[in-house]
Amino acid sequence: MNFNEDYRMDTWTAKIDPDDLLRSEAALSRAGQILRDGGLVVFPTETVYGLGGNALDPHAASKIYSAKGRPSDNPLIVHIADPRDVDSVAKACPVYHALAKAFWPGPLTVILPKLPTVPDQVTAGLDSVAIRCPAHPVARALILAAGVPVAAPSANLSGSPSPTCFAHVMKDMNGRVDAILDGGACEVGVESTIVKVEEDESLTLLRPGAITLEMLKSVTPCVRVAD
Repeated sequence: MNFNEDYRMDTWTAKIDPDDLLRSEAALSRAGQILRDGGLVVFPTETVYGLGGNALDPHAASKIYSAKGRPSDNPLIVHIADPRDVDSVAKACPVYHALAKAFWPGPLTVILPKLPTVPDQVTAGLDSVAIRCPAHPVARALILAAGVPVAAPSANLSGSPSPTCFAHVMKDMNGRVDAILDGGACEVGVESTIVKVEEDESLTLLRPGAITLEMLKSVTPCVRVAD
């Protein structure tokens, strides 16, 4: 589904102070309701800004692909507020718990076997799902306010640089999404490290990032780098 440039929506924006979330409780509640209703909300993480939709709603996933102009065969990362929330979307294992204890909340994405609760539109038909627990307080507060896991790729048009500040997001996403939360500049500024947990619980490093190969090997020595 391609985005219709003739149908540009009124995008609501709100500035959220990561150090004073109570002051923004009403705005976060409104953004959470938008996600529950199937809408799209752009929000900051410690890596880059994410383009979020309800990860349990196939129509929301389709809207994400349309807003980005991204092929629907490219899986989305599912964001959770607490590592224990994995049980609602994926089959966990001991190495997952070790990784979560070492690096979450933080810039690491872990690929695990998915549960039927996650629509195929989110995983591009794969039987696995990519999961992350972000460290940014605004991201976690939004997920909690929504009450659902949030599927979110980077909030940029396909082929454009990943956005690390509100101005970048407004340039690409204003008029394409229901809401944009301004939480300031992203601290890490590069997308998360991605690892896949294999059947034998070894890891395959698919995308390098702030969590390095050496850091991963400190948790488990069984890590290979994808070709």
